[in-house]
Amino acid sequence: MARFFGNNPQVRRVIPGFHLSLGFTLFYLGLIVLIPLSAVFLKTFTMTWEAFWNTVTSERVIASYKLTFGASLLGALINVFFGGIVAWVLVRYKFPGKKLVDALVDLPFALPTAVAGITLATLYAPNGWIGKLLVPLGIKVAYTPLGVLVALTFIGLPFVVRTVQPVLEEAEKELEEAAVSLGASHFQTFARVIFPSILPALLTGFALAFARATGEYGSVIFIAGNMPMVSEITPLFMITKLEQYDYAGATAIAVVMLLLSFSLLLSINALQAWTRSRQNAGRE
Repeated sequence: MARFFGNNPQVRRVIPGFHLSLGFTLFYLGLIVLIPLSAVFLKTFTMTWEAFWNTVTSERVIASYKLTFGASLLGALINVFFGGIVAWVLVRYKFPGKKLVDALVDLPFALPTAVAGITLATLYAPNGWIGKLLVPLGIKVAYTPLGVLVALTFIGLPFVVRTVQPVLEEAEKELEEAAVSLGASHFQTFARVIFPSILPALLTGFALAFARATGEYGSVIFIAGNMPMVSEITPLFMITKLEQYDYAGATAIAVVMLLLSFSLLLSINALQAWTRSRQNAGRE
């Protein structure tokens, strides 16, 4: 039985071989994550600082940054709002076709990104089923930045729903009933009881949706139109660099995207940790 114990004989390990498991974990992460990321940085270091700066700050690249990160942030925020509503309906209500709706939430996961992009472009084109209804209103979706936002919102929805849904299922309804019995309105019950409990899950879903959107390519290029300075996303610009055999230029842009995305995700995780600490302090 000694093999089930670590250095402390009083602590029983559920899975034996901690050191072996940890070594395998670090090896796997290094092979799958660290080595490719290191290769990106090493290739970028072959450029001079002047060449790197000129590449990542050119007017066309800056425009792609603004569109990619702006649309990703806005799409993630939209998904936080509507994804929260979808999760709430799926957990708290029973209605015909509920299982079908629940399955449709995962459609962006299962659907190939290129198929999603072609479908969205077809629907929102000026002669598409939805696009032809919007054109008389002066709203053009396909081949505009708005089309990029639609695509990024589409692929990010499941992350929020599937993150918030289990939290709502495990929520203690007794607390809501107690709040109502003490005279709290529906808004007060939501704001002071429900929302604080699901806020960490909403932040997690937001981070996942944002991270997915910043690197999305297949579902965007068909509906974006890919017009320079207008609807050209950064991943497409990187592909263009690769097609021109400018590997250092492509990795330079990738490094900037990586650093910006990591900084934003780190800030979101810090906010999430702070929110959870506040919740734990309130319970104590």
